[in-house]
Amino acid sequence: MTDGVDVMDTGLGWRLLKVPWETHQAALLAIRFEVFVEGQDVPLDEEVDGLDPDCVHVLVLTDDGEPVATGRLLPDAHIGRMAVRAPWRGKGLGGAVLEALVRVAGARGDDTVVLAAQTHAIPFYARHGFRVYGPVFDDAGIDHRWMDRAASPG
Repeated sequence: MTDGVDVMDTGLGWRLLKVPWETHQAALLAIRFEVFVEGQDVPLDEEVDGLDPDCVHVLVLTDDGEPVATGRLLPDAHIGRMAVRAPWRGKGLGGAVLEALVRVAGARGDDTVVLAAQTHAIPFYARHGFRVYGPVFDDAGIDHRWMDRAASPG
């Protein structure tokens, strides 16, 4: 695989792909809109922040092509916009998205990746080797904490 991940076919009813923003923005935004804007009342203008064209995006599709999970990696090694549609949570998709983005960061030479975790999600990220630092802060009306970990080589 180049850049850490291109396609991961799990055999579990879904596959993970690294996708360009230009051709997949509708699918990526549909997931994020459902999870963040509708599900968590994040203002649309905060969710769509103009940074997406410069990011690496991963997308999880069901075997029948339904987009169900996503995440992005910014040029500064910040992982964000991790989102899994509710019916697909608890099936390993979030962990696959996270690990794929960490591998992409490592493959491009980033030493460390960082993310702003919603406080309820800290245990999930901790299971993937992330450590908490800094105080709780508000982002879009939701409590977050910074977390980081070493990037994995692709």
